[in-house]
Amino acid sequence: MDFDRITRPLTDDEAKAEAERIIARAYQPEKPVRHMPTSFRDDTPLPAYGDAPPVHQDDKRIVPAWAAGIAVASIGVGAGITGVGCGAWLVLQGLASVTLYGVLMVTLPFAGAAMVATAIGGAISKARNAVSKTVYEGPVVQNTQINNNSHQRGMFSRTRNDVR
Repeated sequence: MDFDRITRPLTDDEAKAEAERIIARAYQPEKPVRHMPTSFRDDTPLPAYGDAPPVHQDDKRIVPAWAAGIAVASIGVGAGITGVGCGAWLVLQGLASVTLYGVLMVTLPFAGAAMVATAIGGAISKARNAVSKTVYEGPVVQNTQINNNSHQRGMFSRTRNDVR
């Protein structure tokens, strides 16, 4: 083995030759490069009449059918919610420009209906009171008994009152 060549510095000619060898080896491909065509033209003649022969067509869909369905449904829901929001906005715009006369005119039918309902309820109540008559006879005794139980433990307490 010639270990002297490894340990001593290279001369200029040797260094230039070694550099050219390294560069040439770096840019030399390991395997031959096969150039692939970027397009293809099928020149086979088509049949003069009848159906064309079947040709395999790859499925190029990007999104599954269920995801497309969900997307369409979400667009529909969004459009519906937008319509509801526009309707609410119109109602609130109308309520924002309310005058006293407008409020009175809107509430007048409700006030009339409430007045009629109150009158009918009062008439029914008076009719019921006139029919029923309760008479109590005999001595009245009132007994009041209060039982008070208290339990205190720590910071929580419970009191139970029984009034009879």
